Amino acid sequence: MRIAAIIAAVSLGVPLVGCYTLQPSLGATPELGTVVAFDVNDAGRFALGGQMGPEIGQVEGRLVSRDSGEYLVAVSSVHFIRGGDQVWTGEKVLIKSEYITGSYQRKFDAPRSVVFAAIGVGAAAYFVTRSLFGFGVEDPVTSPHDTVATHRGPRR
Repeated sequence: MRIAAIIAAVSLGVPLVGCYTLQPSLGATPELGTVVAFDVNDAGRFALGGQMGPEIGQVEGRLVSRDSGEYLVAVSSVHFIRGGDQVWTGEKVLIKSEYITGSYQRKFDAPRSVVFAAIGVGAAAYFVTRSLFGFGVEDPVTSPHDTVATHRGPRR
């Protein structure tokens, strides 16, 4: 019964969390409140350099507003052109459309989520059936002398 409960919890919990990836917007205007990422061009690096650093490659965060080619983003991370990331805590930055060479939206990735859920369920089943958590089927303790019938009696 416990085994079924654990496997059910894992199999239901993992898809709810799911896997999300940044996927190209392909001309679609991102919805307000969604997680977006913008690739920044040279003009954008120059314009935003004083505020965000001179080697910005991509800005990622939640879209707060958009107005006539300008995006207000609550930045969660900045990815640099020579590698490395910098974590931000939601500071709002105005990014003009002429600073952007590519845009991405965070979307649910069903194939990754299914694979992740299968791995999670398999791992839970493995641990539960191996008694690694202290519950499951335990092996009976046997002695090597149990195979021979012995008789013990008083000493003569």
